[in-house]
Amino acid sequence: MAEIIFQFETGEPVRAEANPGENLLEVARSHNVAIDAPCSGNASCGKCRVKLVRGQVASEKTLHITQEEYDAGWRLACVSKVSGDVTVLVPDIASAYKSRMKVADLSSGEELAIFDATMEELRGAGIAFENTFRVIPLTMEAPTLDDTMPDNERLLWALRNETGCEDISITFQVLQPLSRVLRDSDFQVKAVVTQEGAGLQVMNVLPADREAVAAGLAIDIGTTTVSAVLTDLLTGKILAKASAGNGQIRYGADVINRIIESTRAGGRKRLQKAIVEETLNPLIAEMCKSAKIPVTWIYRLCIAGNTTMNHLLLGVYADPVRMEPYIPTFFYTHAVKAHDLGLFAAPEAKVVISPNTGSYVGGDITAGALSSCIWDKDEFSLLIDLGTNGEIVFGNRDFLMSCACSAGPAFEGGDISCGMRATDGAIEACTIDKETMEPSFRIVGEEGQKPVGLCGSGIIDVICELFRCGIINAKGLFTREGPRVRHNEHGMGSYVLAFREDAASVKDIEITEVDIDNFIRAKGAIFSAIHVLLASLDFEIDMIEHIYVAGGIGSGINMKNAVMIGMFPDVDLEKYHYIGNSSLSGAYTILLSDTAEKKVHEIASNMTYVELSTNPGYMDEFVAACFLPHTDAALFPSVMEELGE
Repeated sequence: MAEIIFQFETGEPVRAEANPGENLLEVARSHNVAIDAPCSGNASCGKCRVKLVRGQVASEKTLHITQEEYDAGWRLACVSKVSGDVTVLVPDIASAYKSRMKVADLSSGEELAIFDATMEELRGAGIAFENTFRVIPLTMEAPTLDDTMPDNERLLWALRNETGCEDISITFQVLQPLSRVLRDSDFQVKAVVTQEGAGLQVMNVLPADREAVAAGLAIDIGTTTVSAVLTDLLTGKILAKASAGNGQIRYGADVINRIIESTRAGGRKRLQKAIVEETLNPLIAEMCKSAKIPVTWIYRLCIAGNTTMNHLLLGVYADPVRMEPYIPTFFYTHAVKAHDLGLFAAPEAKVVISPNTGSYVGGDITAGALSSCIWDKDEFSLLIDLGTNGEIVFGNRDFLMSCACSAGPAFEGGDISCGMRATDGAIEACTIDKETMEPSFRIVGEEGQKPVGLCGSGIIDVICELFRCGIINAKGLFTREGPRVRHNEHGMGSYVLAFREDAASVKDIEITEVDIDNFIRAKGAIFSAIHVLLASLDFEIDMIEHIYVAGGIGSGINMKNAVMIGMFPDVDLEKYHYIGNSSLSGAYTILLSDTAEKKVHEIASNMTYVELSTNPGYMDEFVAACFLPHTDAALFPSVMEELGE
């Protein structure tokens, strides 16, 4: 057996044992070492870089490692095999899936302003932010030799007297400490209750002089990123907001690779552990710490995720989702409690899962459709959710059509060599001087923050600027030379946004022709999906009155730039509205509002799902869209005019 030591730039090393010939990435996975591998180890993404500190591994040299880097000890873990004792450095790169769990500052932020505006529009559409949670003060007589009623019956009697409800149940979590709580508080308490069918369920009992918060948790489980808000169910006040990378990403950046992993021995358990124990529970713990409440005060959860994420969260067999005829195990379920999944919350807390509508259009899109309010409008509207899977919804109050395309993780920084999520250090906006080819950019975080990498909105800007300045051509290949444009030994071009000495990174921040090609395919998937969906209904682009763009790709997105590269239709820019993370705002709405929970199921049941993979024209449309802006220039008249063509 060989000893493998994984060292980190921060934190304690991890020691492992492996047999000669074992794959280094698989050894890391089996010991829960965070090595980013969006391609699930097939050597196509080049992100699973490690650096040899001591010893050697049997490793092929790939196009993702330059000769200089190879000589310095850099290797791809996925093509490296154990040959003896070795110590490797795992860099704390910005794209690593566990990077930068972030608890938001609730005092400011453009995203929270968008969130508030969405809530106001929902109220205007008739969504009442009301639910059945209540905190009821109770005063009881202490037991005596003449009054020997058991504690639970004494509590039930007081609640029946206060509420008039006869059917009341007490959870096991409440029953266990009940005698102590009643006596420590001289039988003056607060009971947290909620409606359960025709009766009431007691979720907690606290001393009367202690603040009682009935907390709820809304979660958006994205393929790449997980976001959540902790809220007071009684007032709707947001107590904490946070985001983190989805721990499942080390098993692949896309849903297909994860489904394949889930079919292997122990795969479903590994993927469920990655999302529950490694991602959600630490996120919940940090949010509750920030809000200064125990995790057991979370009494209700609402989760919005795509169909595959919902299956993997519940540990449900997901392989039929990817196999024709693409049938999921469930579209919706009401059977899940927090203790079923091992989530940090009150054990009997109900887990509401936003309903799926198809194999690749899930609860994140039904929640997003809810929060966008397109179901309440007479005008035709388009909802575009930019994520690892690009999902499109089109319609109005009379009908809704949806489809999904595999855009890959580019919009959230995956598949891009310097890509990262929209956290501190991310370049979120960029301009390039046409003459000097020098960039200027805006960075997420505090003033003076050095750049670490590119998030989704920054990638759109950079590629648009490179194209506008003639630095790359319509195929994404470099056509100009300069101090920031260079080519490696294989002839592949790249543009340096920030040299290492000016960046908070272990190397230069640059975007390569491979990165650009990956992004062109991602934007091509989005545009072609829109085009095919509208064509299937015999609708023209100019019939759309509103286009809502959602997704956590930055604090905003430059719509003009997105149109210029051919990602969005060339229509009046005033029709575009960036609505932030619509999946999360939808989950928040469902969490707080009983009417919203009913409405999202109504939306899901009325939404028609179009399967693009079986559409005979989709691949032709996709190929045509893999060009800047498109092979059909007539679709982008304003872009051609600006380019002088």
